[in-house]
Amino acid sequence: MLSEKNIAIVGGGPGGLTLARLLQMKGAQVKVYERDFSQAARVQGAIVDLHFDSGLKAMEATGLMEAFKANYMKGADKYRLLDPQGNMLMDESQRDEEPVFGDEHFRPEIDRGALRDLLIDGLLPGTVVWDSQLIGLREIEDKWELKFENGMTAAADLVIGSDGYRSKVRPYLTDLKALYSGAAIIQGEIDHPEVACPEMYELVNQGNLMAMGDGATLVVQPRGDGGFTFYAASMYPENWGISSGIDFGNPIEVSGYLKKHFANWNPVFFMLFEASEHFTWRPLNYFPLSIRWAYKSNLTLIGDAAHLMPPNGEGVNLAMLDALDLCACLTSGRHANLKEAISAYEDIMFERAAPLCMETIDGIKDFAAPTNESVKELVRSLSNTKS
Repeated sequence: MLSEKNIAIVGGGPGGLTLARLLQMKGAQVKVYERDFSQAARVQGAIVDLHFDSGLKAMEATGLMEAFKANYMKGADKYRLLDPQGNMLMDESQRDEEPVFGDEHFRPEIDRGALRDLLIDGLLPGTVVWDSQLIGLREIEDKWELKFENGMTAAADLVIGSDGYRSKVRPYLTDLKALYSGAAIIQGEIDHPEVACPEMYELVNQGNLMAMGDGATLVVQPRGDGGFTFYAASMYPENWGISSGIDFGNPIEVSGYLKKHFANWNPVFFMLFEASEHFTWRPLNYFPLSIRWAYKSNLTLIGDAAHLMPPNGEGVNLAMLDALDLCACLTSGRHANLKEAISAYEDIMFERAAPLCMETIDGIKDFAAPTNESVKELVRSLSNTKS
């Protein structure tokens, strides 16, 4: 089916790069068009954990598992759970038994940049076309012309959108817009936490730190370069990021707001706000998956471009599993033509993502606005599960 066909993957995140690697292993002609100016153009963000039956399964299929094992962050999968007063509710850093690869409960963490680099290293030279911000598609007979912001054009027989929640490919399949979940996060970045907030640095201890209660959640994660990324989550009215009048480009202003918002919390958490050099306002949106688009024979989506949902630990894993399933449908020989292969993939993708999205939306208050009692119940539940 893919013989003599040019495949364009728009977006060079983990999902798109995994798909490119898998397709090249089957002999397909693939280009990945990525908007970043170069591979080193920006920090890719905090760590991400891969799961046994999704991200790790896809990684195994790429043949790059040894590279993953050489780059993952040992111990970063451990987490500490605190209450707003700073009391330790759970501490996995004290566990005796260490999970290993092959254990279905092991969720090894890796820096997003390191994950992207090892996937790129697994591609043929020149596969990723940098500085390629897609601005539009034009269908010519059964092919696509891709137009980019830098003036470049390209042609493809099959286009796969892996370009996230602001996908430029998605509108050519559906006009269904993202909805607001009711929750939002303020994301902060700290480059040298060992100096800027030493007490928090000790608390995080190169793992995941979560503090929950009093209607808010704080999550702190280490970055591969030694920095921290943290997320302050709460329920907010839609468009509050604009109506609040806060200048999120002004760290002092954002820090001041957060210290008021978390006024009843232990002041140790304020160190995070004061140390952050950069803040981002992120409303948590999602695509309703009860309505599906019509199948096309030359266009489909993977990852957030297809099924955006609030963070639930599954985003990268779902994107990589989408890549694995799409490659299988395109190359297994079980389908008579591209439209049948794509429709089979989309059936799998929607059936997997739709209930998970609904579950995430239904539980958004438990994450963004937990009560002290709900946190205690969470601890009891986790303790019973682990015992």
